[in-house]
Amino acid sequence: MKGPMRIGAKHGRGKPVFSFEFFPPKTDEGTKNLLATVADLRDVLAPDFVSVTNGAGGSTRARTLALVARIQRELDITAMAHLTCVGATEAALMDEVRGLTQAGIENILALRGDAPQDTGVFSPTAGGFAHASDLAAFLQANFDVEIGGACYPEGHVESTDGETDLDWTVHKVRQGVDFLITQLFLDNADYFAFLNRARDRGIRVPIVPGIMPITNVAQVERFTKMCGARIPPELQARLRRFQDDPAAVMALGIEHAIVQCRGLLEGGAPGLHFYTLNKSWATRSILAAVRRV
Repeated sequence: MKGPMRIGAKHGRGKPVFSFEFFPPKTDEGTKNLLATVADLRDVLAPDFVSVTNGAGGSTRARTLALVARIQRELDITAMAHLTCVGATEAALMDEVRGLTQAGIENILALRGDAPQDTGVFSPTAGGFAHASDLAAFLQANFDVEIGGACYPEGHVESTDGETDLDWTVHKVRQGVDFLITQLFLDNADYFAFLNRARDRGIRVPIVPGIMPITNVAQVERFTKMCGARIPPELQARLRRFQDDPAAVMALGIEHAIVQCRGLLEGGAPGLHFYTLNKSWATRSILAAVRRV
């Protein structure tokens, strides 16, 4: 076994870092199928690490811990757990991170977590944390782990303006975040503009583009609306032209992502983080094409 590796060390090797994100299935059969998928991706694409999300409201904490531990132990792939503030006290988070570190997990993505869909307003749990920066500071003070954080090239959906949003990103890094992964975006100009602004503000940690391959028109429209990202007008028009042809939409989404990924890497992006939505075929096709160049 190669054993786990800190993600920061992977970024220090001078070559792009490729990673995939999954969410915990709800059933044992789903978990079995996902582990088989991850094993196949390991054998074909050799990702540098995979991450496992926490469900809405922190609803999958136990499954997240179990899945990242199994991926790292059984498949010998560096795994990163998502950790959210939602619905958790500081004491509960202390126990959760102890469980992760005891399982050999050394990489944690510190997130505030989404506001409930019914209210759209985030309220911190009594005895818990209000911001991802608070969670990062807690991890930095209490554990020897690599800390990732999220950033938003087009601004967080709850931010009043881009500069205020960037202020929070700067603060997050100062609280201990070692690398950043962006929210999904579909226009590389948004990533590079954000990167330049972040560097001008003194952020020096790796800023990794988050890529969500388009496989369904309604889905990407829902996701971009939910997270405050935009679909470029030309791409939107092409998607709507083919929205009733699933195969054409899939082909268009893969084509767009390949062009996007190549442009990002050619522009100096430190790697690519794929939001797979537990569907590996599109991601597999995209990364295989990008790596052939």
